[in-house]
Amino acid sequence: MSLEALSPVPTDHDDPVNTRILEVSEDLVSGFQRNPFQHIADKSGVELETVLNRIRAMLEAGVIRRVRQTLLATKLAHGALCAWKVDPDKLDATFDFMFKEDPFSGHVVTRSTDREISGSDYKLWTTLKVPQGESLEEHAELLRHLTGAHEFVLMPANGIFALGVGHVRRKTMEPGARSEAPAEMNTTTTVELNADEWEVLLAMKEELTPEEICEDPWGPRADAISFDRDRFYEIAEELDRKKVIGRFSTFLEHVKPSQTGQRVTRFNALFHWKVPEGMQARAGSEVGRHLIMTHCYWREGGPRFGGVNIMGVVHGTEKERVLEHKAAIDAHLANVGIPLEYTNVFWGGRSEIKPSEISPKVYREFHEKWKDAGQVI
Repeated sequence: MSLEALSPVPTDHDDPVNTRILEVSEDLVSGFQRNPFQHIADKSGVELETVLNRIRAMLEAGVIRRVRQTLLATKLAHGALCAWKVDPDKLDATFDFMFKEDPFSGHVVTRSTDREISGSDYKLWTTLKVPQGESLEEHAELLRHLTGAHEFVLMPANGIFALGVGHVRRKTMEPGARSEAPAEMNTTTTVELNADEWEVLLAMKEELTPEEICEDPWGPRADAISFDRDRFYEIAEELDRKKVIGRFSTFLEHVKPSQTGQRVTRFNALFHWKVPEGMQARAGSEVGRHLIMTHCYWREGGPRFGGVNIMGVVHGTEKERVLEHKAAIDAHLANVGIPLEYTNVFWGGRSEIKPSEISPKVYREFHEKWKDAGQVI
């Protein structure tokens, strides 16, 4: 019997073995993998049995919030970042409603600025997705009615330059660290799927339970929907080729402390940049090549947000370090001839994250349930 099996399993993210695993498992397992945990073992240099034991233990301890196959929902649904103007005394209740009651709101975050600036009165930010053929505006309007929010601003992505939250491997990154080439811009053009592809996709997207942290997590999922396992794998690989599969990921609890008081990160900064019209794609590629960026998008903020058109997120444990990363990115943009017409930082406060629903059936059920309801907050 191994020493790992005899000793209490360490669950803090900064345990040396856990760090090696998490540096891979957070956001370096791209696309569909038939044996994702073996892939993590191979890339981290940690034996499979230990990988399984550690991830299972971290999940049960709450250090890892969820383990799941992510989807590129921008290819499967209409989505946008949504900023909300809410009465201060209703901010927490509106936050709770978006997180607990609306399956189509994913990230729910309160944000503030260091000074009063364009858009600083929009204190609640969410990501919103609705199934293909449905209206983001209609869904947001229903949420506005139910919560009593004053206004909302929808900011769909015109291009995506970075998407991958690997907090552990970013902890020691130096400001200005970037890839050799500019980031490639991915589009948000939706993809049509057939019935079998949807069935496999919906089976894959559910979170893995601790019991499913095993060498082959997908075989039982295939059995559960009465699919031949090889056929399930083939369809999953076809979905990967259609670029609707994201990464297989262990999502850390990065805001709340662990049972031993450890935090993965403390500051969540949404950077805003306004670059000259026509330079959005190039600017996004130059920002997105910076390895510290967990998200980077071309989004048009409009007049309420100073006309910003590039947005990105950086996490860190020290505020000044986060600002050093931003200063390095600003300097790089200047060096490559991209002027900044305006820039700002929106700091994250209270934060909850859940996978956004994309099911047309769930969407219809939600609107049927709430269509005649009055204001609930």
